Amino acid sequence: SMKHWLLPTFGAFVLWGFWSFIPKITTRYISPRSAILFEVMGGVLVATMVLFTLKFKPDIHLKGVLLAMTTGGLGFLGALCYLYAVSKGPVSLIAILTALSPVITVTLSVIFLNETISLKQGFGIVLGLAAMILICT
Repeated sequence: SMKHWLLPTFGAFVLWGFWSFIPKITTRYISPRSAILFEVMGGVLVATMVLFTLKFKPDIHLKGVLLAMTTGGLGFLGALCYLYAVSKGPVSLIAILTALSPVITVTLSVIFLNETISLKQGFGIVLGLAAMILICT
């Protein structure tokens, strides 16, 4: 049977592919600061739809709520940085460089969650960092 996480992973892959492309066109028409406001509105629209599916009873736990809000803030600050980057540079390179952010995720998961990575996965991460250096030079 297919792993339960595979379909939503593919969904994120496709959606984030469009998410990282559209801002290049957006910033031809409006500034990055204006664009982030409308991105947040899009997020509120998604949140409203989810609220309906939860019958207006989301889980409430102080740590969970604060962590989720921190995640949202970091995400939108990152999106604002991304909007500035693509408004000034090539989306083809910026998308690749920012897509290497899981290197930070993996490092944090190894340090704080005691997750392990194999030698092969570690080698892949090193190759990703090498790619970043090659792209930037």
